[in-house]
Amino acid sequence: MTSPSGTPRILDLDRAGLAALRGRELTASVAAAEGRTMVAEVFADRAALVARPGDDGVHNAELMAAFGADIVILNMIERAWDGERLVLPGLGSFASVAALAECVGRPVGINLEPGDVPEVRRAEPEFAKQLVGMGAAMLCLTANPGTGGSYEGLARVTERLRNGLGDEVALWSGKMHHAGHPERVTPGRLTALVEAGADGVVLPLPGTMPGVTKELAAEAVAAVQDAGAVVMGAIGTSQEGAHIDVVPQLALNAKEIGVDAHHIGDAFLPGMGDPELLYAYSVAIRGRRHTWNRMALGGRGSRT
Repeated sequence: MTSPSGTPRILDLDRAGLAALRGRELTASVAAAEGRTMVAEVFADRAALVARPGDDGVHNAELMAAFGADIVILNMIERAWDGERLVLPGLGSFASVAALAECVGRPVGINLEPGDVPEVRRAEPEFAKQLVGMGAAMLCLTANPGTGGSYEGLARVTERLRNGLGDEVALWSGKMHHAGHPERVTPGRLTALVEAGADGVVLPLPGTMPGVTKELAAEAVAAVQDAGAVVMGAIGTSQEGAHIDVVPQLALNAKEIGVDAHHIGDAFLPGMGDPELLYAYSVAIRGRRHTWNRMALGGRGSRT
């Protein structure tokens, strides 16, 4: 099924369609799905399950894909980058992000950050351009805990990357928590990211960060969408490892405020959120039919 604009909904794409999705097309496909996109963030260097001698187990990216994620974002990319290839435990070595996407059957985005972080993870045009050339589906410009990332700093790197990478690259920008730099979430701070060039904005979901109420979040979401960007509502405060009974509150609040994509962070099992929480959240926002369909499209493809 496609939207009236002709853009296919990410909800309806198969493995091949998902793996090929990137850039502004990805953002448009998320918007077309009307608030039913699941995003899982995972550490690039972790395979949390069933490690045996000679077998690194199942990589967190494919585990979260198996539980219903439409998009996977790699955090701590420097831990999986050997200078030429991505080396992911449980999956192997990949010459490109596109090859990894084909293997897991999902578009793969990369976290980049402003400030004093390892060079490979730093939001600078040189390596960002290399990642895009390797097939990164989107670049998520954000800030890990304690790094001191600010909205002003994110706006600066967003503008720099937009100018350096061009209009077709998907840049989603914003914070999931304070990141060691406490400041209020306001519609103005988020729309400034759109003005700087973001086509997606990250917003902490109501109930995940003090002071982010449903009323404030709804106002911010409307402002960002009116400015022409999509919104990813984030669970990035370790509540991705909470009991499953918190899901209805978080998920339905997110649906009510109008976010386009729903993010599950990486803080539960080593380097990923709780896959059962992701599953329950997916069922809450898009029902079992779409959730099971996405899960059935899991499984490994070919490796390079």
